[in-house]
Amino acid sequence: MPGIYARRRLTALAGAAALACAATLLSGSPAQAAPPAPVGADTARTYLGQLTVRAEGSSDGYSRDKFPHWSTQSGACNTREVVLKRDGENVQQDGSCAAVSGTWKSAYDNATWTQASDLDIDHVVALSEAWKSGANSWTQSQRQAFANDLGQPQLIAVTDNVNQAKGDKDPAEWLPPVSSYHCYYARMWVDVKQHYNLTVDPAEKSKLASILNGC
Repeated sequence: MPGIYARRRLTALAGAAALACAATLLSGSPAQAAPPAPVGADTARTYLGQLTVRAEGSSDGYSRDKFPHWSTQSGACNTREVVLKRDGENVQQDGSCAAVSGTWKSAYDNATWTQASDLDIDHVVALSEAWKSGANSWTQSQRQAFANDLGQPQLIAVTDNVNQAKGDKDPAEWLPPVSSYHCYYARMWVDVKQHYNLTVDPAEKSKLASILNGC
């Protein structure tokens, strides 16, 4: 049998695990591995009210090459591989940091995948959307930081064809197929736009307000 100190340590660890689980449930965050949690609904509503409302800008001059990705994060690991490792379970990587096995659940459609090739890394606020919302005036290095931002709720591993269906649409034009995820998605979207001081167009703001008011 474990000694008294070992038992105390096991009890403390169990308590910490329970608290962590409870915190996750209370926060409304998905139980699965996920991007950094966005601000809560109340804060998101406040942020939305602070964003500049402006008609969507032009795509003139836009190119994905103006948002360099995926950047090297550590050793052989680039941003895509870091997100795949973070968002999956039991992910194994080879010597080049490529994910060779694991399990991923796409929050957008609740599909489960065991091949990394079935997943895209979605920019929650798409690169083209960012360009039309103010990123056209950024420097190349600022756009690179945006396209590889692991600190904001901006990158998430999802089913590839779902991401492709989304394209560069904003929430007035597209939302994840899983309706229970809409509140979380709106919080992510507003959090990113506020952090980067990007604008919203009237229809986008109206849709986001409708979602957040129902959170």
